[in-house]
Amino acid sequence: MRNAALLIAKFFSEESFVKSDIESFDNFIEHELQRIIEENRVIEPTIIPPNVDEFKIKFDKVRITKPEIIEADGSKRVLFPNEARLRKLTYAAPVFITVSAHINGAQRESFETQIASIPIMLRSRQCHLSNIGRDELIKRGEDPDDPGGYFIINGTEKALVKIEDLASNRFIVEQDNVGPSRFVGKIFSEYGSYKIPHTIEYMKDGLLYLTFTRVRRVPLVVVIKSLGLLKDEDIANAVSSDRQFDEVVVNLIDAAEIKTEEDAIDYIAKHSGITQAKEIRLERTKEILDNYLLPHLGVTSKDRLAKAYNLCKMVKKHLLVARDELPTDDKDHYLNKRLKLSGDLLSDLVRVNLKVLIGDLLYNFQRIVKRGKFPTLKVIIREKLLTSRIYSSMATGSWVGGRKGVSQRIQRLNFLETLSHLQRVVSPLSATQENFEARELHCTHLGRLCPIETPEGTNIGLKKNLALLATVSLNAPEEDVLKAMKTAGLKQK
Repeated sequence: MRNAALLIAKFFSEESFVKSDIESFDNFIEHELQRIIEENRVIEPTIIPPNVDEFKIKFDKVRITKPEIIEADGSKRVLFPNEARLRKLTYAAPVFITVSAHINGAQRESFETQIASIPIMLRSRQCHLSNIGRDELIKRGEDPDDPGGYFIINGTEKALVKIEDLASNRFIVEQDNVGPSRFVGKIFSEYGSYKIPHTIEYMKDGLLYLTFTRVRRVPLVVVIKSLGLLKDEDIANAVSSDRQFDEVVVNLIDAAEIKTEEDAIDYIAKHSGITQAKEIRLERTKEILDNYLLPHLGVTSKDRLAKAYNLCKMVKKHLLVARDELPTDDKDHYLNKRLKLSGDLLSDLVRVNLKVLIGDLLYNFQRIVKRGKFPTLKVIIREKLLTSRIYSSMATGSWVGGRKGVSQRIQRLNFLETLSHLQRVVSPLSATQENFEARELHCTHLGRLCPIETPEGTNIGLKKNLALLATVSLNAPEEDVLKAMKTAGLKQK
């Protein structure tokens, strides 16, 4: 017993209940923020001065400091959380970015400017309270046992509630009792700000159809051929190399007339209602295939073959489920769920609002150019725009995608209630609808979610809490996963 008590004491002295949230926020600051900037790295105004052939604005390196305050006299100094609480300030740090202007391929202007202030999570690496002792914390007016994991917005302590959602980039086959297809395969392909639903249906005519973006119910084999996998034998082997599916043969015979990539792309274009001249029609359809078909696998023409092979694997799973050789996927199984923590939620917020800042930057630049002037970039970047939009969402809880109540004031009735609030998990499903299966306790909740703590009434089973010792792992980069698989002895074809 004594050893167990020592072990538990040791665990809680080194670990934190909100460790996952803090790690998620640190990952957002150190890696995700730079990725978001790189997604919008090159900006090209449509209206440029008449004597300039090409003009580009480039965003480069992001730098973020620790929280600070600018006093009325213009002096800067560090800001600690307790002062932010007492003076009703936001505990935030400035974000700097390197911006450069490129005229006709040559760099003319390069400088570092502030684009926003981002609220900082307490006890994260960017917080002044990280890695300081108990005595120093008491001296700074902090409770040394306070776990952190929340933000201070206008003096109010705010927690970002974790959101439970279906895992993106996972192919799920489920039974459909309403539509024309008995089984429907779905995948939400997520890449940057895109989250595009794809649907595979096996219709009564024996053909498999794919729906995504503006492409509705186009034969799946035609899409696979448009991606560069043209031979019938190669498609059949890509679906399954050890057995032959009669359904695949039927689909291949139906698309036998399509011999080249161009024929397949033109078929998709006509099917989607793109009616321009052939060259423009083909170009537009290629853009749709590159940018909106499984964008998580890549958004360039060299990624098309990988998309074709992935579609073939989806066909195999769909047919095995249709033949009752595989069970349908359970949407409530935690294998098919993901939690959006503070870092993921802030990524969504910054990604959407950065596009607003870029739109404002372009508008200001082009407005001045129309007057016959050539503005410097320092004049047209309004850092308060992005800051105010982030602060507004954090203060009100209204998030991108129309979600409400994402940011909530922490309940400080007692210490346990505070911990409970920091561990809360909310489902995006409507509380007014039945959704019996989503509300039920699932066997995969064991060790992950608390089986007891959920409110009574309409929110039962939709508002949950993480189990006491549960931690949430971060998304591992693809190259790390491949490296681990190769180390384990797997070979890449």
